[in-house]
Amino acid sequence: MGLEVVLEDEHWDALELLAARAVPALFEHLGVSGDVVVMGCDDARIAGLNADFRGKPAPTNVLSWPSEERGADEDGDQPRAPTLEELGDIALAYGTCAREAAEQGKAFEDHVTHLIVHGVLHLLGYDHERDGDAALMEGIETQILGNLGIDNPYSFD
Repeated sequence: MGLEVVLEDEHWDALELLAARAVPALFEHLGVSGDVVVMGCDDARIAGLNADFRGKPAPTNVLSWPSEERGADEDGDQPRAPTLEELGDIALAYGTCAREAAEQGKAFEDHVTHLIVHGVLHLLGYDHERDGDAALMEGIETQILGNLGIDNPYSFD
């Protein structure tokens, strides 16, 4: 497994540690490996990326760029296994992540860990556009985060 963390924003002092914990936990849980790049940037940078790649000129919490299409053909099925060692890249926006964590009453580190897991699952072909796919992805996220001692991010008490 190769993990590269690129820091474009000075506020991301914990990103390397969080990624170094989350990505191996995800790989171990799923029994996969590969190379991943995690970039920590600011809201302006991610808004530009979101505009360029998704046509949405606004900041978002996490974006992902898989190296190949791996999505499941049928709703709720497992995605196709990677054929490339390079899985892809994800980017996280500090301001959006910090704001969301505060609004949701979550620890920043827990929220970012969830978003790293979420983004890397996208690299592996998991998605949440269809109901069955969303249930599968959320279940896997919850299991991985639970293994890391993080509460279910989809539980809203």
